[in-house]
Amino acid sequence: MTEQSASIALVVTLFNRVNIGGITVSLCETSHVVTYVKFLGQLHLVRQNRYPLTPIHIGEFVMSRAVIAPSILSANFACLGNEVDAVLKSGADWIHFDVMDNHYVPNLTIGPMVCTALREHGVRSPIDVHLMVTPVDDLIEAFIAAGASSITFHPEATQHIDRSLQIIRDAGLHCGLVFNPATPLHVLDYELESLDIVLLMSVNPGFGGQSFIPSTLAKLEAVRRRIDETGKDIRLQVDGGVKVNNIGQIQAAGADTFVAGSAIFNAASETDPNRYDTVIAEMRQALI
Repeated sequence: MTEQSASIALVVTLFNRVNIGGITVSLCETSHVVTYVKFLGQLHLVRQNRYPLTPIHIGEFVMSRAVIAPSILSANFACLGNEVDAVLKSGADWIHFDVMDNHYVPNLTIGPMVCTALREHGVRSPIDVHLMVTPVDDLIEAFIAAGASSITFHPEATQHIDRSLQIIRDAGLHCGLVFNPATPLHVLDYELESLDIVLLMSVNPGFGGQSFIPSTLAKLEAVRRRIDETGKDIRLQVDGGVKVNNIGQIQAAGADTFVAGSAIFNAASETDPNRYDTVIAEMRQALI
């Protein structure tokens, strides 16, 4: 790779591309300290992030890998550290947190202490935090301190969407917005280009194990068109009812990041080396 096509000196993050001097540079992950790009003999600081998101390949063309993110909401909490280790060894990319407060949604789940515990357990893979809470700002700060890699929240759950997003960005984390099945997308008119992730809920939030809502496919297609028009590498994530038998169809509608809880954790096989190898491999095989 020539300097003109940009070489990597020390890389930590991200799924994004970076534009330097009019040239788009793709990054991959080799450490968890800081990202630099060497361009025309100079090092350029790109972004700091202790626990970056999934890498993409370096090269003339970006081959952005589909991300599988098991939701620990369906894991066995009596041995959560071991469960997380197992799904990661089985081929999962991120670990997904569904954080519920029994106010914004009718359930109460986990908080930042669980994120801290997993980091102290030794988890270095990306932790993707989905806040189903209101208000959001205090918990954003708490999950930043706990070691989250990305934080998404619902626009209707905060008084000031841009300010809440800025808290996440200022900490060097990836930020995103979440849209419920019946929530319109008009906020994206103003915020899309500032996001790293758009998450579409394909069930009504609050409980795991629900069935995928088919109308989400058309919504995915609409958001994919918007993302493609920006020319930016923004992850399009889907959460709810994702299974082996529909993940391919969901990807075809435009998604590239797939949250699955019960479909993974309820499919443990004691004959698999890491208990979840088979189900994650089947999901991979269903993806392009």
